[in-house]
Amino acid sequence: MQFLRHFRFLKNFYLASSIGLLVWLLFFELTSIPDQFKNWWKLQELESEKEYYAEQIELLQKEQTSTLGTDKLMEKYAREKYFMKKDSEDVYVLVDEKGEAFEK
Repeated sequence: MQFLRHFRFLKNFYLASSIGLLVWLLFFELTSIPDQFKNWWKLQELESEKEYYAEQIELLQKEQTSTLGTDKLMEKYAREKYFMKKDSEDVYVLVDEKGEAFEK
């Protein structure tokens, strides 16, 4: 009979120790569960940014190959994107009623 009393104490002791260890691991450890979720979320955001920048790099590389092919293409690109002109030319920008350019 006395052994059973000790067994109940041990059972409660192990239960309390397990709960204490679980609480310690969840909240006080350096790699706690909330920190792991934050790190996972940040990783997902960074991976989506990585995909975005990879797409942007691909677009810029395609644009670069199409514009830097010949001098005529480079001139066309500079005129369209940066509104460059020759000294003997005049450039007119057409605007609507709101004052915004028709083509951007």
